[in-house]
Amino acid sequence: MSFERFMELALYAPGLGYYSAGSAKLGAAGDFVTAPEISDAFSRCVARQCAEVLAQMGGTAPHGTEILELGAGTGRMAATVLEALAAEGVLPDRYSILEVSADLAQRQRERLALLPAPLRERVVWLEKLPEHPITGVILANEVLDALPCRRFVVGADGVLELGVGLAPEGFVERVVAADAVLAEAAAVLLRELPEPLPTGYISEICLQVEPWVAGVGDCLGRGLMLLFDYGLPRSHYYHPQRMSGTLQCHFKQFAHDDPYINVGVQDITAWVDFTRVAEGGLAGGLDVAGFCTQAAFLLATGIERFVAEAVGTVDQARRAGEARRLLMPGEMGESFKVMALTRDYDAGLSGFGLQDLRHSL
Repeated sequence: MSFERFMELALYAPGLGYYSAGSAKLGAAGDFVTAPEISDAFSRCVARQCAEVLAQMGGTAPHGTEILELGAGTGRMAATVLEALAAEGVLPDRYSILEVSADLAQRQRERLALLPAPLRERVVWLEKLPEHPITGVILANEVLDALPCRRFVVGADGVLELGVGLAPEGFVERVVAADAVLAEAAAVLLRELPEPLPTGYISEICLQVEPWVAGVGDCLGRGLMLLFDYGLPRSHYYHPQRMSGTLQCHFKQFAHDDPYINVGVQDITAWVDFTRVAEGGLAGGLDVAGFCTQAAFLLATGIERFVAEAVGTVDQARRAGEARRLLMPGEMGESFKVMALTRDYDAGLSGFGLQDLRHSL
């Protein structure tokens, strides 16, 4: 089978896939830690960007304003964003969550049940994308990296597919001829790159990105789609020196590159080609309103205030340490990027005021 199908089953097969099973996934007891779990500073910065957009929408949304979060993790970001927006007096009428993991949805309900009633009552869980376009903000933190991808290797006579076979010892990698879909996608990709890729070069193509962006974008009537993920512009993603691709697995806080072990109980991800995300947005009638590093976004939305508000040296040291993990190039600051896609929204976005990397796309 294709690696895309294998990854889809390993992550999402009902009752068996990683996101369908009940094991702890996020936090110190899980397999990996996301930015909202590292520090509430991340979510407070996200809230400031949301507040800016919601304030622009005030009184103009016939059905009220809404925040739609895709893949809300433990619910920690949703709780912090709602509390921060309440403090600023710019609450959305609804905070909707679309979650594919039943285990995480339950953790979200438990977490958000602790909110004050005026906030808790705004939260709803969806089983599918909303049928009617919303006015407000769509949030997706580390969602795109979990979209199943195809894998390929550059051969002496063209691109071959890295598929998956079954051997006595378990799942194994198989090199097969690329089908028409992958061959065409790879040919387009190779024509656009500034340098040819060497023989033996391995990487991924996520063909689900563009339809995903288009489908989610259809849900945005007016406002902002804010995407956070680790990734690169296309020319950097497919650099000749990146010979082994970006595929990565996470199991019990250990990162490795073997997707054929711990099947169904480990996360499988690949970095995001943000050029493809931008192309999907433009094809869906969205504007690429911003693209920058996570560090630039957090600094532009005032992360330093979070550290400055610390009470006592212990709290200050803790907050400073959390901020370093979010900001430093060797941590999450440079590898994670933020992209803003907008529809019918011409006001500025302060989160992208310090850095504009759209030229790199």
